[in-house]
Amino acid sequence: MHVPVQAIDREIWRDAVASAGTRLIPEETPLALTYNGGTYAVMMGTPQNLEDFAVGFSLDEGIIRSVDDIKSLDVVRLDDGIELRMWLESEDAARISERRRHIAGPTGCGICGIESIAEAIRPAAIVPQGQIFTPRQIMTAMQAIAPLQSINMQTRAVHAAAFWSPSHGIVALREDVGRHNALDKLAGSLARSRTSACNGMVLLTSRVSVEMVQKTAAIGAPVMVAVSAPTALAVRTAEAAGITLTAIARNDGFEVFTHQGRVAADCAPEIIDVVA
Repeated sequence: MHVPVQAIDREIWRDAVASAGTRLIPEETPLALTYNGGTYAVMMGTPQNLEDFAVGFSLDEGIIRSVDDIKSLDVVRLDDGIELRMWLESEDAARISERRRHIAGPTGCGICGIESIAEAIRPAAIVPQGQIFTPRQIMTAMQAIAPLQSINMQTRAVHAAAFWSPSHGIVALREDVGRHNALDKLAGSLARSRTSACNGMVLLTSRVSVEMVQKTAAIGAPVMVAVSAPTALAVRTAEAAGITLTAIARNDGFEVFTHQGRVAADCAPEIIDVVA
């Protein structure tokens, strides 16, 4: 049964005393992405918002250029996993046949199956200039994530990726046991709703690796904010892509690693928090 959360019985030890109880934990399911009848990748992920995941993965991997390139998308639930079946235009199908990879991606895997160093560290897309954000806006945006993480509130075991804009607050938030999957789901949600990311921020509850920067650049967001630290390669990639990489976001502040000009003190406008 492909549900995002399962109730599991377990034995609890506290102060050398055993007791019984039940805990909600997130599900982890094989997700096969197929294009025109051929399997491209198999990832482990949370079985929720799967249409968003299929579209976002396809965009972030460069398999399609827009959501309109997908002629049809079916979520087929099998006994031992879920198949995301997509049919593309013929030219897209021909392109992916040259780089098709059959992989079993562990949870959180971002570039497993890549066959060359050049592909693994490919340059990220150049993002638009966007706008300037205040420290208050960044702090308010990050603080808005936790109340909207429905799965994490139950399990304390999943990542989230969200998109925030000054006029709408949290526009969309997606969760997954894999941080890359959560960001792919967010990308798909924004693409399917035709939401431009050029004047907002991508928010992450995870560390920032190079793949997370590449995916944020593909989304087109000029600012990304994360609770944990970035890698050195992520910083270099964000610098080259024109992304303002903000990380180590805590209740008392954050650190800006690249393109600091998009963060400046000012009076922030009223902020609205909604979620798609």
